[in-house]
Amino acid sequence: MSQSIAATDPRIRPLRLVSAQIGLDSGKGGSALPESARRHQVAMSSANPTKPRLLDQVCAAIRTRHYSYRTEEAYVGWVKRFILFHRKRHPAEMGKPEIEQFLTALAVDRHVAASTQNQALAAILFLYKDVLERDPGWLDDVVRARRPERLPTVLTRPEVEALLGGLGGVNWIMATLLYGTGLRLMECLGLRVKDIDFTRNEILVREGKGNKDRVTMLPSAVIPRLRLHLERVGKMHQTDLAAGYGRVVLPDALARKYPSANREWGWQWVFPASRICADPRFGPPQRVSFARVGPPAGYSRGGASGWDGQASRPAHSQA
Repeated sequence: MSQSIAATDPRIRPLRLVSAQIGLDSGKGGSALPESARRHQVAMSSANPTKPRLLDQVCAAIRTRHYSYRTEEAYVGWVKRFILFHRKRHPAEMGKPEIEQFLTALAVDRHVAASTQNQALAAILFLYKDVLERDPGWLDDVVRARRPERLPTVLTRPEVEALLGGLGGVNWIMATLLYGTGLRLMECLGLRVKDIDFTRNEILVREGKGNKDRVTMLPSAVIPRLRLHLERVGKMHQTDLAAGYGRVVLPDALARKYPSANREWGWQWVFPASRICADPRFGPPQRVSFARVGPPAGYSRGGASGWDGQASRPAHSQA
């Protein structure tokens, strides 16, 4: 296709121009846009200069509904795969047949699990219904991945004791909390200091599955090591404050209502990351939760080794 045709026919849009509008164009690699494409891009941006790119709209819609960060990562990832599967066509130009084709390919060609296909379907439906405000209709012709019936594996008490006996330090604390309290993994990693009540031997789980709060027990076996762990985290927090850090992300709009609360001890993470880095959602360098960036301070990949706080905690660095 010649550039003159692309310049005279407004229905024809260069592939990289569509990528830029969607948010997939990284600006690295590939040839520069033709002059006609650049003129078309400038005309579109001047016509609606404030309209965000598609993936930015998806992120904004997810955050408006207070979905979790993991949900945002998953949905954005599936939207990208859907667009790339159809050679970077804009989703507004596609509909039910293209959605069915993509979901069928996941099951037939990629052999994904039923839960994976369902997650992809949820992400694409969210894109069309909540972002593009279009109803793709009932998807009748999708080949569904089969969900097999599985029996759960339940460890015996000797097996649990052997497993916990092979752990040490923060590894043991986290594993004991998961086993003894019924916490989900992300609930454990997202605990804050104020959520642990040593007086009542309770743990308050905030914004659990379904964005619901609940109270669970605090096992007595973990209390001595957990107290010692929090003492060391407290010292690390004081060091961070002296270095100009010590901030954490607060839920919703609390940071504006209480500007200094993000430095208070009660709001700090029980399992903070071992390094200072930029939070993937909120930007400023801080010590985020272990759930966001990697092993917590004191984490050891060794077997029964204990707390190795100073050795495993590098100097302040920005990821």
